[in-house]
Amino acid sequence: MLEALTQVGGAVDHCAETALWGLSDDDLLAALDATQVLAQRLAAVQLGLVRELDGRGLAVAQGASSTAVWLRERLRLSGRGARQLVQLAATIDAAPSAVRDALLGGAITVEQGRVVAETIAALPAEAGPEVADKATQLLVAWADRFDPTSLSRLGERVLTHVAPELADEAELKALERATERAEARRHVTLSEQQNGQVRLSGNLDTETASLLREAIDPLCTPAGEHDDRSPGQRRADALGEICRLALRTGQLPDNGGDRPQLVVTVSLDELVNGVRAGALETGTRLTPGAVRRLACDAGVLPVVLGGNSQVLDVGRQRRLFTGPLRRALVLRDGGCAFPGCDRPPRWCDGHHLRHWADGGVTALGNAVLLCGYHHRFIHRGDWTVRIAADGRPDFLPPSWLDPLRTPRRNLYHRRC
Repeated sequence: MLEALTQVGGAVDHCAETALWGLSDDDLLAALDATQVLAQRLAAVQLGLVRELDGRGLAVAQGASSTAVWLRERLRLSGRGARQLVQLAATIDAAPSAVRDALLGGAITVEQGRVVAETIAALPAEAGPEVADKATQLLVAWADRFDPTSLSRLGERVLTHVAPELADEAELKALERATERAEARRHVTLSEQQNGQVRLSGNLDTETASLLREAIDPLCTPAGEHDDRSPGQRRADALGEICRLALRTGQLPDNGGDRPQLVVTVSLDELVNGVRAGALETGTRLTPGAVRRLACDAGVLPVVLGGNSQVLDVGRQRRLFTGPLRRALVLRDGGCAFPGCDRPPRWCDGHHLRHWADGGVTALGNAVLLCGYHHRFIHRGDWTVRIAADGRPDFLPPSWLDPLRTPRRNLYHRRC
């Protein structure tokens, strides 16, 4: 074998020295196809070597803790790549001989071989060897036309073609197993980052994921012509809107004896001047802008602190936009009042035109209804909002967008 591999290396040297610019178009395409076939055939040979090495326990005998660890050092692979190589070698070794023959003959790629092997291994026991052989032949034939991902999807329904009498029951059992695995592995993790971000990661079962999609999809459409958020940013904002709506209902379970709430600690002077950050109960810091934005439609709970931050007195909570005032805002604005936005009232907060911390009153003449995106947008300060003579909000664009700063209104919610 070593002599043959040496000859292959010599052939590779010859190919590498060839002036590719001198090849015709047909020869260039043919050479590309040939290198792909040879690369997959050599990969199949390597998998066989790895499987034999692992079976002999050669890596452990040389002092390594596992074959994967030994391969990582020997072949200078990543730990993940080495583990995948050992696993793939075992998968191909356990596959029907037709899969290995197709790999060594260059009829399928290594990835396609893995898909076929895993599909055959997942067939129900009652299928029997005859059905497994038919399925293998069909999948190998399909590999000539389909990439690994498409081949995997076709493999999920292969019994429909080779043993239709078993297909329905096998599909149901496979679906039940997949559902059980998904439910067992479901989790959501919030990880604090050092750059002012929180990483959200996890796995959801199909049912929960479908509920999440249905909930956020209506909020993922661009919010007017000025919305330059990426799709991922719109999904992140939509998730925040869902949470705000849930908190606004007041129907979530109690949390430590209190109704669900977001607590931000900041002094009144700092809030008014907007020069210092606020702190959440978790210790996470918020920018002054974020604190002022949250305070627009928040429950305000005054607390008197002593010099050493000792709590001396706790006042009664008061909600800024609620009851008749909230209903009046909804009746007047109909939803987010920013021009072109179609967000309904339930996704909106009341925004003080003159912030209440700056002495602005909590009244209809000092308020406008804004969705989460446009609430953040307005707090950046480029646009100005005012209540016109007819009692409705006008939005004045920045001078760089419209030098005349012509007032604009949302005509979506009110067709007259």
